[in-house]
Amino acid sequence: MEGFVKKEKSCGCIVFDSSNRVLLVKMNAGHWSFPKGHVEQGETEEETALRETFEETNVECDIISGFRSVNTYSPFPGVMKDVYFFVARSKDSVLKKQETEIAEIGFFESGKAKKMITYKEDLRIFENALKFIHKK
Repeated sequence: MEGFVKKEKSCGCIVFDSSNRVLLVKMNAGHWSFPKGHVEQGETEEETALRETFEETNVECDIISGFRSVNTYSPFPGVMKDVYFFVARSKDSVLKKQETEIAEIGFFESGKAKKMITYKEDLRIFENALKFIHKK
């Protein structure tokens, strides 16, 4: 089918700890970003974001209402993907990476995180999340 584009939807969290450090994951593919994953049938965006964050990092968190940002891009030819990010606050958790997807995880000071984040659009969303969290 000419011009057919498959749509994908993922959700994730930009997680801050009590010191306002941010949780980053280095995917096995090599880029640094935030935990995220595909929406499963019957889930809300927030439920997906919390589930994927926990599955990838073992971090439990609570979403702080008022922030929702989308990154739309094409990961492969013929595919358009929307990734919705929410700001969340971590609960006490022991970091444990999902070996099948994640190479490294950690909480990082915002200055260091800005240098680590691979993609410009993720960095833009992170900067907006920082402004949001500092107002809270």
